[in-house]
Amino acid sequence: MAVGVDTGGTFTDVVVDDGRVLKVPSTPRDPSVAVVEALRHHPRPDLLAHGTTVATNALLERRGARVALVTTHGFADVIEIARQDRPALYDQWADRPEPLVPRGLRLEVAGRLDATGAQIEPLPPELPPIPEGAEALAVCLLHSDLDDSQERDLTDRLASLGLPVWRSSDVSPEFREYERTVTTVVSAHLGPTCRDYLARLATMAGDVLVMTSAGGLVPVDQAAAKPATLLLSGPAGGVQAGVAAATAAGFPDVITFDMGGTSTDVCLVRGGVPEPAGQRTIADLPLRLPALDIHSIGAGGGSIARIDGGGALAVGPQSAGADPGPACYGRQDTIATVTDADLVAGRIPAGTSFPGIGPLDDRAARRALDGGGMDAEGVIAVVDEAMVQALRVVSVQRGVDPRSLALVAFGGAGPLHACALAEALDMAAVVVPPRAGVLSAVGLLCSPRQADVVRSWPTPGSTEGLARALSQLAEHAAETVAAEARADVDVETAVDCRYAGQSHELTVPSPDDFPAEHRRRNGFSRPGAPVEVVALRARATALPPLTVDALGRPRTREPATGPCVLAEPDCTLWVPGGWRAEVGGDGAWVLKR
Repeated sequence: MAVGVDTGGTFTDVVVDDGRVLKVPSTPRDPSVAVVEALRHHPRPDLLAHGTTVATNALLERRGARVALVTTHGFADVIEIARQDRPALYDQWADRPEPLVPRGLRLEVAGRLDATGAQIEPLPPELPPIPEGAEALAVCLLHSDLDDSQERDLTDRLASLGLPVWRSSDVSPEFREYERTVTTVVSAHLGPTCRDYLARLATMAGDVLVMTSAGGLVPVDQAAAKPATLLLSGPAGGVQAGVAAATAAGFPDVITFDMGGTSTDVCLVRGGVPEPAGQRTIADLPLRLPALDIHSIGAGGGSIARIDGGGALAVGPQSAGADPGPACYGRQDTIATVTDADLVAGRIPAGTSFPGIGPLDDRAARRALDGGGMDAEGVIAVVDEAMVQALRVVSVQRGVDPRSLALVAFGGAGPLHACALAEALDMAAVVVPPRAGVLSAVGLLCSPRQADVVRSWPTPGSTEGLARALSQLAEHAAETVAAEARADVDVETAVDCRYAGQSHELTVPSPDDFPAEHRRRNGFSRPGAPVEVVALRARATALPPLTVDALGRPRTREPATGPCVLAEPDCTLWVPGGWRAEVGGDGAWVLKR
């Protein structure tokens, strides 16, 4: 038996390989409690595929380990100097986020490499004194992305002190000292929390796999070794299943739209492939790790609606979460949320029950809205506009016309709002996959075992050396997956390129593909200009535990013309006037104007 368990901010979703689904309220104080409850009827399955918010919550709340940073002499303040961009260009009172490592916990060591990775000063034999109170160590030496021999030596010696140690050449072996330092520090900050949680998880099934931000499954020991790779764990599963469902319905070019209880996550997909991102910003911190290019905002069913100090209606990013939850949960009637507005507006049928909550209380929802001086349609309009802007970020702002795309809606609240968003951007259609309300859990079972590896490439380098290095990187990635999966492995390689003199790069299959991609993304190319390769990438994947079809298809349903509500076992669809919903051959609802 294989089980997918996705922990969200409001609900923990479960999908079993025989097609059964379950929702239980999440337990934010200890997410493992909800996982145990989710598995109560499926004790110790053969396989558990898990998407977790443990890393994300720990980083947002900064309740991880107290980290000491060991870095090259003269570079202790890189983590605070950061980049010259500011949170608000014209706001002189805007502050940067506090660095995760205070000045007293930043340690410098002698020893130095030059920009080619050659040693110009050896490491000293003595270790730096570790300040009292440090709970984890992060090691990030200058240019260790090109040659990590000094960093490995120092890390091995620091490990003898008894504290967990993370080194940058293992966590994020890419150039840019600030981003590499932050990513290493974040891993050290999250390490003990994720390690303890994953250790509890490891006893719950014969084989436990965890979803990474890059959209692949890894064993718990690999996840614990690189906890920063788990920051988009749950949303990545939804993207993978959304892509499979949309492609089966005949829509390879889409935006996935996952609206849950706490947040909304969107991702551009072209040709059935989610857009990748070599760097993400989470909790105002830049993380340089392979990931799906998922854009998240604080807008979900539990997002709190209020009248702000200027008298305007505002929604989110604060959420009522799982406890106390929206007013309609019956635990309070003073905090109004998007779910309360959807219920009062008739988008959620009266008498609907949520798992673990019971029948929704529409009177409590109305009291909360009225008490705050708000109306349901106004709340819906405000949250819809915030989500439209999120869709623009991953389409219009990247040179992609949303009129050529479909919107794949899932999550407990996504199908309630999808048509309004698609209409605002004149999108081609809305696709609501089977099991849309638990699709992220479905995606966990339908995602591959995967290894993503990256290394910096010194510029300039020979074409022959580049090809050889890519082959070696691909072999390393394949061996990592094959050792666990014991199955055939597919490998893809890519390179990060830029025109000489540019400060940022694009990921493309080969340097020959760079000019065309540069023109698509930036509106121009430079014929004849030299192209630099700055990083090499390889991704190895093995077959996923299941396919979407293996979970069975829902029964055929009759077409419906809006305005109407379509109730599914795990979510509700709102079909506005002027829209028609039909079921595709794959079992998904396809909505068009």
